[in-house]
Amino acid sequence: QTKPLASVLKDVCDAWSLPNAEHYALQYVDGRQTYITESNRGEIKNGSILRLTTSPDQEAERLYSGIQSNNSDVKTDSLKKLAGLSQDVTFAQEFINRNGLKQIFYIVEEGNASPGSVVLTPCEWEMLAHTLKAFMELMEHDFVSWETLSAAFIKKIVSYVNMNTVDASVQQLSLSILENMVPTSRLLFELVKKEVTLDRLLTHLQVTNAQLQLKAMALLIALLLAATDAERRDMMDYLQEKNIRQFIHKNIIHSSEPLGDEMAHYLYVLQSVSLNLCERRMRTSMDPYSQEQRELLQSLRQTAFESESEAPASNFSTERRRSLCAKEFRKLGFMNNSNPAEDLRRAPPGLLALDNMVYFSRHTPNAYSRFVLENSSREDKHECPFARSSIQLTLILCEILHVGEPCSETAQAFYPMFFGQDHFFEELFCICIQLVNKTWKEMRATQEDFDKVLQVVREQITRTLSLKPTSLELFKTRVNALNYSEILKLRQTERLHQEEKKSMLQAELRERLKPELLELIRQQRLLHLCEGTLFRKISSRRRQDKLWYCRLSPNHKVLHYGDVEEGVQSPPIESLPEKIPVADMKMLLMGKECPHTKEKSSGKQNKDVLELAFSIVYDMEEYCLNFVAPTRYEFCLWTDGLNVLLGKEMTSERTQTDLDVLLSMELKLRLLDLENISIPDTPPPVPKPPSNLNFCYDFS
Repeated sequence: QTKPLASVLKDVCDAWSLPNAEHYALQYVDGRQTYITESNRGEIKNGSILRLTTSPDQEAERLYSGIQSNNSDVKTDSLKKLAGLSQDVTFAQEFINRNGLKQIFYIVEEGNASPGSVVLTPCEWEMLAHTLKAFMELMEHDFVSWETLSAAFIKKIVSYVNMNTVDASVQQLSLSILENMVPTSRLLFELVKKEVTLDRLLTHLQVTNAQLQLKAMALLIALLLAATDAERRDMMDYLQEKNIRQFIHKNIIHSSEPLGDEMAHYLYVLQSVSLNLCERRMRTSMDPYSQEQRELLQSLRQTAFESESEAPASNFSTERRRSLCAKEFRKLGFMNNSNPAEDLRRAPPGLLALDNMVYFSRHTPNAYSRFVLENSSREDKHECPFARSSIQLTLILCEILHVGEPCSETAQAFYPMFFGQDHFFEELFCICIQLVNKTWKEMRATQEDFDKVLQVVREQITRTLSLKPTSLELFKTRVNALNYSEILKLRQTERLHQEEKKSMLQAELRERLKPELLELIRQQRLLHLCEGTLFRKISSRRRQDKLWYCRLSPNHKVLHYGDVEEGVQSPPIESLPEKIPVADMKMLLMGKECPHTKEKSSGKQNKDVLELAFSIVYDMEEYCLNFVAPTRYEFCLWTDGLNVLLGKEMTSERTQTDLDVLLSMELKLRLLDLENISIPDTPPPVPKPPSNLNFCYDFS
C-alpha cells in the first residue's frame, strides 16, 4: 500500500515478462470486479483476490470497436462484457469519453422492432437486452444527464413497454429506464405519462413474472411521486376505478411467493400517497360561510335527532329553533354548541374530521344513532362527547398513519388491510370511534378523563396495527379484544421491564458491585489453575496420543507441568518435573497468534484447534509452552487465569457470562424488601428427616 500503483503494476508485469505495464490494471476477482485505482486501493481487504487484466482505457477501446462489429457473435459478446464492466466507474468514464453512449443509442434506435410488429430473433433480443443493461449501468454514474436522451431513443424504449410480444428482460430494462427518467425533469415525466398509460402499467402488473411486475410497480410509483397534487389525485381515482387495491391485496400481498423488500417499499409508498390525499381536507379549517359545509354539519344533527325534530319544529319561532339546535349540538358533543363550526376551525384535523363524522352517520346510521342517543341519556359528566371525540380521533389517526408527511425513501411498513378496503381511512374511523365509546364506558370516564381515554384508544390502535392484521374485520376483532384491563396489564408488564432495565439506581449499584464480583471471578480462575487440567499433545501428524498435565502452585508463583499416563486424573504437584516461574512469563498468545497453529493446514479440525489453542511466552529467550484446551470452557478459564497472573484484564466470553449471572443475583438480593426483617448470621440448621415416609395427602 506504500508504493504507487504504477510501480506495483510494473513489478507484476516484469515478473511475468509483460511489456507495456501501463496497458494493464488490477481488478477484483469476486463481486463487482472493480478496477483498483489510487482512489479506492485503501478499500482492499486482507484476503482479497486480485487479477492482472487489461487496463480500463484499453478495454473500453476494445469494446467500443467490438459493439460496432458486423459479426453478430462478436457484437453480442462485446455488449455482454460491456454490461458487466459498466458497473465500474473507471471503465464507465473511459467508455463514455470515447462517445460510447452515442453508439449504444444508435444500436437501440436502429433496432428492427417497431410498434405493432416484432421481427427480432432471440439472438437480437439478447443483444438488445445487453445493450439496455449497459446503458442503465453507464447512466448510474451520473456522467451524463437523462435530459440529453434523444426523442427517437425514448420512443423506442416506450415501444418496448407498450408492445405485447417482447422479450421479458428487455421489457424489464425498458421499464427501469423510464422509471429513472421520470424524476429528472418535468418534460420527461409528461412524455412518459403520455406515452405509457396507466392501463398499460396495470397490464404489466397482472403478469406472473415477478420481476416484470416489480418494475411496472416501480414506474407507477415514480409517476405518482413526480406528479402534481391534482395529477396525483386523478391518477389515484383512476386506479381506484380499476380496483388496483383489491388486485394488490389478492395477487401480490397474498401470493404464494414471499414479498420482497423492494415491493414492500413500493406498497408503502402507494399507501402513503393514497393516505396523503386526505391532507388537503386535514389542513383546511371549516368556513362558517360555506353553504355546503354548513349543510354537512346540519346533516349530523338531523340524522341523530330526526324523529324528535320532525314534528312541530317548523312551527317554532326562530329563537326557539336556534335554542333547540344548540341543545342538539350539545348532545352531539360539540363544545361550542351555539356555533359548532368553531370546533372545526382547528387544522389539522380540519374538515377531515367533519368528513369522517358524516361518513359514519351515513354509512353506519344505526351505530351513529346508538352512540349519540346512548350518551344523551347518561349523566352530563359521564357522557362521551361524539363530536369532540371524533375531532381528536381524526387527529390521532392522521398522526399514526403519517398523513401529510413525505414518504420515506427506505420504509417498508405498509398495512396489508389498507389494500383490502375501499375508503380505508373512513372505515377505520368508523371502527375506532365506536372503540372510543366502548373504552369510555370501560374506564367509567367523566369529561375530565377525556385526554386519558384518547391516550388509551391511541395505544389500542397502535398496538393492534403493529400486529399487521390482514383485513379491517380482523383489526376490529383484535382492537375490541384489547380492552382497558388488557392495556393496564400490558402497561404494568412493560413498566416492570423498563424499571428493571433502565433504573439509574440499579445501574449505579451494578457499577459499584462490579469490582467485588470481578475479584471473585479472578479467585475462581486461579483456584481452577491450582486444581490443574489434563491436556493432549498434538504431534505434527495430528495424532492426539500423548497426555500432559499442568497446574499452578498454591502460592500462585510457579506453573508445574509434565507428561502423564492415560487414566491419571489429578497427579500430585511433586510428580510434575517441569516448572515455569510466573515472574518469567512475558505474554499470552491465543488462536492464530500461537506458534503451534501457524504451520497447520486448513480444515475443520484445524479450525477447532484454533479456537482452543493458547501459548505462554516465557523467559528472556522467549520460549513457548503451547496448549490446546480440551473444551471451550477450559480455554476460557485458563486464558482468564493466565491473564490474571500477568496482571491483565480477563477477556473471555465466560467472564462476561459469569459477571452477568453474579450481578443479577446480587442485584436481586440487594433490592429485596427486607425492612424490619432480621437476617441470621448463620444458615438455619437442616431439619432431621421424618421418622417414616408413609405419608400422603388424600385428595378424595
